[in-house]
Amino acid sequence: MQNITVEQLKSRIEAGEKLNVIDVREPDEYAAFNIGAQLIPLGKIQAMQIEEIEDLKNDELIIHCRSGKRSMTACLFLETMGFTNTKNLEGGMLAWQEKFGENK
Repeated sequence: MQNITVEQLKSRIEAGEKLNVIDVREPDEYAAFNIGAQLIPLGKIQAMQIEEIEDLKNDELIIHCRSGKRSMTACLFLETMGFTNTKNLEGGMLAWQEKFGENK
């Protein structure tokens, strides 16, 4: 697992890169504010219910949550399942909103 900052992620999104961004928060958190990531709550990852990303084992996955703790756990779980390129968004959505407000 590596780390990525909100600034790095935002500049890559703005550059139009095709990214695999996974939000591991709960659906109500996602509904309140999200940056357009694919929602896969941490509980699904822990239960190994990851069919929708199974074919991305060798691709870069950028994982985020509210503060960075759940996403770190998700990265570690995914690594044990054979994912080779996980990145944890440092500070999560709290850092994103602090830096950029509610903007995507």
